[in-house]
Amino acid sequence: MELIELLGDSPALFIGTCLVFGLLVGSFLNVVIYRLPIMLERQWAEEATQGAAPIAEAPPTERFNLVVPRSACPACKAPITALQNVPVLSYLILKGRCASCGVRISPRYPAIEALSGVLSAAVAWKFGFGWPALEALVFTWFLIALTFIDVDHQLLPDDLTLPLLWLGLALSLTVPGPVIPQDPSSAIMGAMAGYLSLWSVYHLFKLLTGQEGMGYGDFKLFAAFGAWLGWKMLFPIILIAAAVGAVVGLVMIMVYGRDRRSHIPFGPFLAAAGWLMLMFGRELVSSYLGLYSLRP
Repeated sequence: MELIELLGDSPALFIGTCLVFGLLVGSFLNVVIYRLPIMLERQWAEEATQGAAPIAEAPPTERFNLVVPRSACPACKAPITALQNVPVLSYLILKGRCASCGVRISPRYPAIEALSGVLSAAVAWKFGFGWPALEALVFTWFLIALTFIDVDHQLLPDDLTLPLLWLGLALSLTVPGPVIPQDPSSAIMGAMAGYLSLWSVYHLFKLLTGQEGMGYGDFKLFAAFGAWLGWKMLFPIILIAAAVGAVVGLVMIMVYGRDRRSHIPFGPFLAAAGWLMLMFGRELVSSYLGLYSLRP
């Protein structure tokens, strides 16, 4: 109780605590980003072979989930000790190389840890100590994992988008506040509008061009935004995401010579726009509607 009171009374301590805890969560998010797609691929392969006559008895497979096996160097398979797994700091001390074999460690691991820490601190600064900050932290961590999985695999897994959606709807019934819509109807309408709007765009684009412009994971993520932020935030989110995505796509075509038909995942742009609206959306919407003397 004394720690909770101390965090509530000291904004600087609360922000610092969220920064450190965000770094630790970022380390776990690295595991989720790497392992969850592999887990899904194994699950799909197993489901595809169910009912088929086996050619030979398959060898037993090693357990693989978010907990086991223990993290190890991809090159030499040496286990990573606790001291070698301190977020960001261990990477700097080891100079970005494996302690056992000296193979270079991808800088993306500490980058994701640092991103998680910085965004967590920003959430603590914005919302202060209380339930809204906790809600916003969970929302932020989900978006980080979804962003990098989509970058790597062009996939927004149901294992993340659906829990995010249902959690937003559930919280609207219990602890509405600055993050969750003030009434459940706004969250429900937001979830429905978010899914149906992108679903309609997808099928219209496919009808006109014969190609798929986005995936079903985008619909579910957008529906989750509607559940967490309310239907009023959907238009600014899609506007920001589409504008930034178009600019990035043009830059990649001009600078890197990418084929215009090559697919760029839309999830990261949606996630970035959703997080910005989480942080500043209500102020932006209120200011915009205020220009026309309308209530948000």
